[in-house]
Amino acid sequence: MTTTSDPYAGSRDTTEGRVFTVTGGDWDLTFADPHGEERLVVNMGPQHPSTHGVLRLILDLEGETVTKARVTIGYLHTGIEKNTEYRNWTQGTTFVTRMDYLAPLYNEAAYCMAVEKLLGIEIPQRAATIRVLVMEINRIASHLVGLATGGMELGALTAMTNGFREREMCLDLLEEITGLRMNHAYIRPGGLAQDLPEGAVEHIREFLEVMPKRVADYHRMLTGQPIWQRRLKDVGYLDVTGCLALGVTGPVLRSAGLPWDLRKVEPYLGYETYDFEVPTADTADAWGRYLVRMAEINESLKLIAQALDRLEPGPVMVDDKKIAWPAQLSLGSDGMGNSLDHVRHIMGQSMEALIHHFKLVTEGFRVPAGQVYVPIESPRGELGYHVVSDGSTRPWRVHVRDPSFVNLQATAAMSEGGMIADVIAAIASIDPVMGGVDR
Repeated sequence: MTTTSDPYAGSRDTTEGRVFTVTGGDWDLTFADPHGEERLVVNMGPQHPSTHGVLRLILDLEGETVTKARVTIGYLHTGIEKNTEYRNWTQGTTFVTRMDYLAPLYNEAAYCMAVEKLLGIEIPQRAATIRVLVMEINRIASHLVGLATGGMELGALTAMTNGFREREMCLDLLEEITGLRMNHAYIRPGGLAQDLPEGAVEHIREFLEVMPKRVADYHRMLTGQPIWQRRLKDVGYLDVTGCLALGVTGPVLRSAGLPWDLRKVEPYLGYETYDFEVPTADTADAWGRYLVRMAEINESLKLIAQALDRLEPGPVMVDDKKIAWPAQLSLGSDGMGNSLDHVRHIMGQSMEALIHHFKLVTEGFRVPAGQVYVPIESPRGELGYHVVSDGSTRPWRVHVRDPSFVNLQATAAMSEGGMIADVIAAIASIDPVMGGVDR
């Protein structure tokens, strides 16, 4: 028998071959203090209620001051990117929508735009307008969750209850339009799963009448509140130079004064034709990020109103029957499925339609070989999809630049040198979603 000298990766020969034993007991080496000074190493998370998700922070403390902060991720790993390689192009939508689960429609839109770019197709104008419509409703819902959970973590429980109250209005609209509150799989390659249902436009207009007053209520409740200000001002500081060095985007970058918004600088879905502003701040701290997100809710309300005004009758899926899902989906008492008219057509009228339906649903359409990168502006920053096709009916590779993953790099820069209580505010101001981080 032979054994390696490494105490943490021993090995021995057996009748079935060499067996390695890895103990992982290197805590004393990893976190040893070379200067021999007494310090406290604290694990915060991954089950901690205030780390904004299943996030683990390893903090070195001297008293209440954080001298070193390390981030450990991977507790919500789902293998979504790899799973897409084993499903057809349309089925991939149901996977990617579960990454950043607070902004599922953005994952769907970026993925489908990448597939459409590989296919070389243009979606109908009505489909593009509805995509903008539902995505901006989703942006409001996402920012409200960021506000609500951040408020809860800092002890402002009314911010939490009110935030989820308004978010429920957004989810009611999305459920009415897509059939689901979250993880919609509504945006499909070539367009949308279905058109807006009857009454949806009127309900969205009712939401637009109520929501501005609710946003004003948040400012009355929080913005002028001395405790809220002291918990956020000069906390989690990261200037433009730091943001650019770390690749940070979204409200964190705009709170440092740089008006970088992909809807303006690299427009898509016709955003260049909409009238809206890019809110910024000059504080580069958690306070500025709060103000930017609140201002973005108002801008999204403006975009929703404009999208409603420019809705024109027309199709919501491309005409190409080799790409378009063969049936208009409908909602029934047993959930969402093929419309009865389509079932009647394929089962009783046309054998060719049945064969086409079977092939397209089971095998899917082929996408020409190539690779693309499509970035969009999600509620957390630049969400980019690098999609590679080898010419088959399934993706060869789908890799996602998730803004939460990149922005989390800023945790140490924001936290080190500050108080341990301010770590909570700094993480909340980043607003990471661990489903997107770990994927």
